[in-house]
Amino acid sequence: MGDKPRLTHPDWEDELNTLLPLYGHRNWIVIADAAYPAQSRPGIETVVADAGQIEVARTVLDAVAASKHLRANIYLDRELEFVREEHAPGVTRYREQLAALLRSANKTTLPHEQIIAKLDETAQLFRVLIIKTEMTIPYTTVFFALDCGYWSAEAETQLQQAMAAHS
Repeated sequence: MGDKPRLTHPDWEDELNTLLPLYGHRNWIVIADAAYPAQSRPGIETVVADAGQIEVARTVLDAVAASKHLRANIYLDRELEFVREEHAPGVTRYREQLAALLRSANKTTLPHEQIIAKLDETAQLFRVLIIKTEMTIPYTTVFFALDCGYWSAEAETQLQQAMAAHS
């Protein structure tokens, strides 16, 4: 019998602050819209925030930035660029707010299914926190793929090259 995903209504900020010190590179935090599905993997925890998407994303971004051990690589759905205002009222304003919030963040835009595949692969071994928000515009989920805050990708590349040269 598989474990059921945990759907809770604790204070989402308390949950974030409890888990963030435990999380490291390869953990993810997902800021999801209201229709984001409950996932079935045991390593995925879902909490509901009675808050807006931008507010929650800002809080997570600030919390990660304030931690000494983490940084975030952010994934956004490519589809969001093509959602039309007539089909999703408020999408234009949301895109503007998100762009302002993430202006200096390390972000990548990919098709939604590719991001979900990365998340699914990660969740096989590492924990994921999903924070569902009140957002009712499609393709607005913000995916924070956590990475080591005190070791850069460049340093890792140089390390791997040095090891390969030594072999």
